[in-house]
Amino acid sequence: MNTYTVNAFGTASPKADLKQINIQRREPTAKDVEIDILFCGVCHSDLHTARNDWGGTIYPAVPGHEIVGRVTRTGAEVSRFKKGDLVAVGCLVDSCRTCDSCKQDFEQYCLTGFTGTYNGKDKHLNGHTFGGYSEKVVVDEHFVLKVPENLDPAAVAPVLCAGITTWSPLKHWNAGPGKKVGVIGLGGLGHMAIKLAKGLGAEVTLFSRTPGKTSDAKELGAHDVIISTDDQQMKSVRGKFDLIIDTVPNIHDVNPYIGTLNISGTIVLVGYLGPLDPMLNTVPMIMGRKSVAGSLIGGIAETQELLDFCGEKNIVSDIEMINIQDINTAYERMIKSDVRYRFVIDMSSLKN
Repeated sequence: MNTYTVNAFGTASPKADLKQINIQRREPTAKDVEIDILFCGVCHSDLHTARNDWGGTIYPAVPGHEIVGRVTRTGAEVSRFKKGDLVAVGCLVDSCRTCDSCKQDFEQYCLTGFTGTYNGKDKHLNGHTFGGYSEKVVVDEHFVLKVPENLDPAAVAPVLCAGITTWSPLKHWNAGPGKKVGVIGLGGLGHMAIKLAKGLGAEVTLFSRTPGKTSDAKELGAHDVIISTDDQQMKSVRGKFDLIIDTVPNIHDVNPYIGTLNISGTIVLVGYLGPLDPMLNTVPMIMGRKSVAGSLIGGIAETQELLDFCGEKNIVSDIEMINIQDINTAYERMIKSDVRYRFVIDMSSLKN
């Protein structure tokens, strides 16, 4: 297969800084869309992959799965896009498309494993996939998304991961008018969960360990803020919530939040990967038919639904723009939660 060279930012090892490198992109096939990348959001998964925190990273690693850009070329059989269209690519660039999950538009749960936008198996070039910290990307049209032109394209980028990660459980568990939704943690995912739950018509409450985020949460659309370290405040919301979206990215005790669920309520883990410690206390679960569940990003149809919804409601992420040359500093700041609420790379900085 023919390829061409593009500039990118990547790392050669877990302890090495990201720096400019050259990577190969395939020449578009009949079903492919070539995208000139304008903006790319910065996700905690980018950092974890670059530093091999989860194991299995293939180097050189080029992160980035919150991609927004313009179509520059299309393959002969592409029907959904044309040159100049504003488009996006999220966490997936391929799947088997034939298993039960894929047939239901849940490509993120592909039974043979989806192809990640980076660090996935590249079925075309027989290597691994490279992400959006690059000038261009070439993706099968099935995994390319349309971006409403009325939205700020830079602020759309985090919707492709932080947005869909919270949208999918909000929709699956029927958040909307008359429902009470709690959100644990006010970061990249948490601030999108508040905006989207509010947009769906739910009553939204933020759980925070400290009162310092109260005004921010209410500006984002939260109706109330509960300080989770305050026993009296936690008691005041016992049995209240139909759904809680838990966005905390590190190990923490889930048990105190289970008591705030209503009968048949569900707490959905979207931020933390790993064993729970301490273990779940099943008594309040059994006595109230309460559930602890998990959710992973979203399928292509779900993600397009989300983008369309954001276009209608004018919802985007709150972002801080950076140049690609500042990515290593951004990673260090992200570890300290020193961003409100998502970094987005202006990819023109790679081309200068």
